[in-house]
Amino acid sequence: MAVELKKGQKVNLVKKGTSSGEILINLNWSQPVKKGFFSRTPKPIDLDLGCLYELKNGSKGTVQALGKHFGSLSAPPYISLDGDDRSGANAAGENLRINGAMIPQIKRILVYTFIYDGIVNWREANGIVTVKKPGDEDIIVRMDEYSTTQKMCAIVLFENVDDATFNAEKIVRFFDGHRPMDEAFHWGLKWVPGRK
Repeated sequence: MAVELKKGQKVNLVKKGTSSGEILINLNWSQPVKKGFFSRTPKPIDLDLGCLYELKNGSKGTVQALGKHFGSLSAPPYISLDGDDRSGANAAGENLRINGAMIPQIKRILVYTFIYDGIVNWREANGIVTVKKPGDEDIIVRMDEYSTTQKMCAIVLFENVDDATFNAEKIVRFFDGHRPMDEAFHWGLKWVPGRK
């Protein structure tokens, strides 16, 4: 069983009284399809998964392949990225992991994806984020809105509730890059160009 979030809808991520364990956030996507026999094969889309985080002690930052900020589960920010799928062909997609035992230390997390390489075609990418947590149904967040020019999408926002759980809210909102997304959610980070 799975619960599919609608835009603006919030659900409680971890039930109180149960072990929070590790929270897995998975991104999977498709590649553009060749339209006809004589058409050129479309350039593959490289989607990257990442997040902005804010800890209770005021520490802020990002976890993403760009700039090689892969994070850590056992030390701050208690969030890690397990790899960089550049093709969309890996059945496991890309995964962010959150140390559920450290929820009291985390204030909020904004999960996003951006097109690092390839034409901006969110409709054909057909991105799906799945949140898996111990002892409860998966949460599905579909990227069912599209932008034709903006390469970055804020997907879901996790906010700490009573130091015991997260609320998850579907966002699916597009931006021209990291800085305007940061400004929209009042993160206040300083951004410089990065590369993988």
